[in-house]
Amino acid sequence: MKTEVAPERVTQFQKEGFIVIEGFLNSEELQTWRDVTEEAVQQRLVSGDGLHNLDADDFYKNVFTQCLRLVDSHAGMKKLLTDPRLGRLAATLSGVDGVRLWHDQALFKQPYGNQTAWHRDVPYWAFHSRKSASMWFALDDATVANGCLWYLPGTHLLGNYELTRIGSNMLDQFHAYPEWLEIEAVPAPARQFPSSSTTP
Repeated sequence: MKTEVAPERVTQFQKEGFIVIEGFLNSEELQTWRDVTEEAVQQRLVSGDGLHNLDADDFYKNVFTQCLRLVDSHAGMKKLLTDPRLGRLAATLSGVDGVRLWHDQALFKQPYGNQTAWHRDVPYWAFHSRKSASMWFALDDATVANGCLWYLPGTHLLGNYELTRIGSNMLDQFHAYPEWLEIEAVPAPARQFPSSSTTP
């Protein structure tokens, strides 16, 4: 796992709100992450505990399959997600002494699924901090053609924490922050390695 980042990359992350770390997982690690995640999601979907989005509204459940808090129910996911190297990386990028895992989720986006609306993650959480960070691990190629993540550089430092729904209302984020329409969106393709982003 490639968790050391150069100081200029930390600065880029703090300024723009995201970076892509190429080659983050080697091929063996990538396969382990795939296998463990697939197993944890399958167990969750048959468990009936409701910590997934399959009962969501018609639009949202066709965006992706989402399973929450797998770290609480699957030993393999707990081992992967509580790796101290990930914590140190998140703390370094965020410019803080330490971090805790607040939330984990697995997202399986189906071919030709609905789009995900522009949004920020932190308004959905029980705390608000510009020092929080999300790590997104692409376990398959995420390209511009098949729907990689896109960012509005620097917006993690702007605005408050208005909650905009993630559903068919694609542009609600821009109703809350119309000035963001002037910011050029940047794609962040990932070829079987993770991207990391702040999401206040």
